[in-house]
Amino acid sequence: MYDHDPLHVPVLLDEVIAYLKPHEGGVYVDGNLGLGGHAGAILETGGPGCRLIGFDWDEEAQKRAQQNLARFGDQVIFVSKNFAELKSELTKLNIESVDGVLLDLGLSSLHLDASGRGFSFKGEEPLDMRMDTRLPVTAADILAEASEQELADIFYLYGEERQARPIARAIVNKRIKEPLMSTRELADLVDKTIPRRFHPKKIHVATKVFQGLRIAVNGELDNLVKVLADGAEMLRPGGRFCVISFHSLEDRLVKRAFKDNPRLRSLTSKPVVAGREEIERNFRSRSAKLRVAEVVGE
Repeated sequence: MYDHDPLHVPVLLDEVIAYLKPHEGGVYVDGNLGLGGHAGAILETGGPGCRLIGFDWDEEAQKRAQQNLARFGDQVIFVSKNFAELKSELTKLNIESVDGVLLDLGLSSLHLDASGRGFSFKGEEPLDMRMDTRLPVTAADILAEASEQELADIFYLYGEERQARPIARAIVNKRIKEPLMSTRELADLVDKTIPRRFHPKKIHVATKVFQGLRIAVNGELDNLVKVLADGAEMLRPGGRFCVISFHSLEDRLVKRAFKDNPRLRSLTSKPVVAGREEIERNFRSRSAKLRVAEVVGE
């Protein structure tokens, strides 16, 4: 039904549209525009009078999204900022309130397979991990400069890696001789450091370390906390807030924010997950969790 960029298949697309209910004259925010998959479906469903403001601080993704959404013309406003700046940017655009906010917190295939910025451990890439290349600190910088305790905290708190301490120690010992520079070096070090009996069965042994580093580099959890508060404030009565998360740290923050905000009423007692058919089409959807809240009448 909806066209999308072959580099990124939007997850839980039908469910997002069902909950957001895009309509003629509606104004919607896509806080993680990516390559425009969800945004295109929102605009198609809402019709020619529907408008969308798309945030993405990855300039490469923004350019691709502009190409993919060109057919919608001035129905789309592109903002090259992180969604944490949602409230201030909407204010600059003289937009006082919106009908819906969508956050898809996952990485696109553009990041994992085609960015060359070290989000994936499958190849030989520099340890960058910046979603926005204007950010000052890379993953390599953190690995070279953070203390053993700081590294262990990053892996444990952001990656939920139980072997955080020995991994941090191995990194510090390694950098005495030479710094870690590539994704393969880091993945191999983690593989050798974690005893075989502790290797996970369903994911790569370095997955949680990479997750923790990426979150630290991009300040992802702090940005999420801010947009959860500001996004709810910018929604008009009856407006919907949809968030797709991909790991438990994000999901817990979303669940708590929806529960604790008096303006919001949760519409999903349990997160909505992908069905078997979608997982077969798009394996990355297996860990997606959608939570939705609605602004109560005022």
